Amino acid sequence: MGENNTKIPKRSEISSEYKWKLEHIYADNDLWENDFKRIITMSSEISKFKNTLSKISKNLLDCLNLNTDIQRLLEKLYVYAQMKSHEDTTNSYYQSLAGRSDSLLSEISSSVSFITPEILSISNEVLERFLIENKDLQLYKKYLNEIVRSKAHVLSQEEEQLLSMSLEVANSPSNIFNMINNADMKFPYIKDENQNDVELTKGRYISFMESSDRRVRKDAFDALYSTYKKQINTIAATLSANVKSDIFNSKARKYPSAREASLFPDNIPDSVYDNLIDVINNNMPLMHRYVSIRKKMLGLNELHMYDLYTPIVQGVDIKIPFTEAVNTVKEALSVLGPDYIKDLNHGFSSGWIDIYENEGKRSGAYSWGCYDSHPYVLLNYTNTLNDMFTLAHEMGHAMHSFYSNKNQPYLYSGYKIFVAEVASTFNESILMMYLLKKTTDKKQKMYLINHYLESFRGTVFRQTMFAEFEKIIHEKSEASESLTAELLSSIYHELNVKYYGPDIIVDDYIDIEWARIPHFYQNFYVYKYATGFSAATSLSNQVLKYGEPALNKYLNFLKSGDSDYPIELLKNAGVDMTVPSAVQDGLKVFEYLLNEFETLSSDL
Repeated sequence: MGENNTKIPKRSEISSEYKWKLEHIYADNDLWENDFKRIITMSSEISKFKNTLSKISKNLLDCLNLNTDIQRLLEKLYVYAQMKSHEDTTNSYYQSLAGRSDSLLSEISSSVSFITPEILSISNEVLERFLIENKDLQLYKKYLNEIVRSKAHVLSQEEEQLLSMSLEVANSPSNIFNMINNADMKFPYIKDENQNDVELTKGRYISFMESSDRRVRKDAFDALYSTYKKQINTIAATLSANVKSDIFNSKARKYPSAREASLFPDNIPDSVYDNLIDVINNNMPLMHRYVSIRKKMLGLNELHMYDLYTPIVQGVDIKIPFTEAVNTVKEALSVLGPDYIKDLNHGFSSGWIDIYENEGKRSGAYSWGCYDSHPYVLLNYTNTLNDMFTLAHEMGHAMHSFYSNKNQPYLYSGYKIFVAEVASTFNESILMMYLLKKTTDKKQKMYLINHYLESFRGTVFRQTMFAEFEKIIHEKSEASESLTAELLSSIYHELNVKYYGPDIIVDDYIDIEWARIPHFYQNFYVYKYATGFSAATSLSNQVLKYGEPALNKYLNFLKSGDSDYPIELLKNAGVDMTVPSAVQDGLKVFEYLLNEFETLSSDL
């Protein structure tokens, strides 16, 4: 399929066996258009319930049922349009469909905005009576309790409608950044290890960063960041606008801060966020020790930021074609039992995955889908060890969605983001332990430990640094400071100095890394990678150590969706994220593997 060509192939040049099958959602675009018309009709029908919800329980039930049908169809329309646009962000037809789905999201949100305020106008006594006299309403008990919990942050019907109408504008900074980042930004060619001219892409960047040739690493680093630097003031403006949008929303809904507004839907106390930052800050010597080991192993007088991704074990070159990665992941995850493997096999063979990079394709990787389809996984696979772990990670997400959708009604199928990273990093942890156990060669074992230490650095230390950056920039904006490119870069520089320690040169270009991080447009999201990794480390260790009892609790967690608060779901699975020990346990694994690595390196 040309994955090793120097030029990125067009979408049409990639074989269909390597593409996901979005036709499983809509066989053709006409069906999408038909549902688009249908949902407009449904949204106009729901208006007849205005000012009636408190009268009789049947009105409340019928309205909630129709709203659920609308949200379910909206999800289907939206997911299809967005994922089609991600296949090739330069395809104007699907960009138009995605734009229409964004507008539809805003319109539907506006048309159903009366529901929550009206429910809140019903007294608790009447709501209780409705639930007792109408058994079909029991399905909505948790949903109704959540609305009551949010009472202090729900506005009048007119104000709610106004906020709903502003959704499209509020999403503009993120949309503008995505177009700059994915469609408009073009990177130069650089010379690879064999002096061939190769086009730099975001998908290839990590492969270059993993190169054993330091000149290639530096050239890729300089080429990437010099390209972002040309757009730095524009991107600072989009990020600043996004932060202001977060703050506007939090003030409109009477939250003390943008962070509390973001944590409220998951019912996560601020202390969980602060615990994470505090525990990581208190254990920074472990990170500095890892950086020091990296410098020593690479034999460098000066360690630079572009030296952070290259394997510190020389002479091991692991290339893993996609088919081999699939087989290895299946073998590793066999500890989850035959039913899990049967369902995983189905996912690998049934058009769930979009595997290789093509021109205009959205960068990175994700898992997505809707209640009425199987899950989907977007990859940009380039045959690296990291890509195999990404495959295990995204299929963890996909299987979580698969089981939640299968075992929960639509209303409670979509699990909260706080638990979303647990199943994915659980799979990575299981895969790593499998590979370490299977590998007898000392150099390969060191290579794998290095990969795990890198995963930990990237998912716990780095994401916590991102979380601290988000906390700082929101607080500064809330204090009316202007988030200029200079200020953002200064904050980011100081954090890198603190996190990476004295044994590395914090290059000027890394100061603008914030400009290429799409997750900063999903406010206070990234800390969940770090807490999720910590929870997954604990749960995977329990499954490997205790077997079936721990496995059954974990599989029940995968089936639980949004049936309880995230903190409670994790407690039932076997880990309590409200106490610092959950993060500290993960750091113990990091320290153990640092020790193991040093022991192996001294034996060589």
